[in-house]
Amino acid sequence: MKNTPWIILLVEDNPDHAELVRRSFQNHELANQIYHVADGEAALDYLLQQNFPRPHLILLDLRLPKIDGLEVLRQIKTNEELRRIPVVILTTSKAQGDLAGAYNNHVNSYLVKPVSFDKFTRLMDDLSHYWLGWNRQPSRE
Repeated sequence: MKNTPWIILLVEDNPDHAELVRRSFQNHELANQIYHVADGEAALDYLLQQNFPRPHLILLDLRLPKIDGLEVLRQIKTNEELRRIPVVILTTSKAQGDLAGAYNNHVNSYLVKPVSFDKFTRLMDDLSHYWLGWNRQPSRE
């Protein structure tokens, strides 16, 4: 996948958090395109439309307007065409109910956003190395 452009769907309603994610991924040439939507309804619209590129990775916040992140996750993981896309919850919530709900809906990873800018940047570096560099996914054909 190293020569394939990576497409990331970032579902985040906080513009400051979205900008931090975008800036962190700019340092990694594997993350060629980040599509950002600010609510759960827009995320599902993006994923279910045929005219948008299918993401290689979805970064999903939990606390979203219109449709919350757990419902977006549930719909992704119950959709035959979408379920193989890795979904990483990227949230401020440390609540056990949110964590259990995410894994009950087959999330691929659950990350809590650090408050510190430096720790957040390190988390994004590690996330990009793992999901975009080290992790292997089956062919999309």
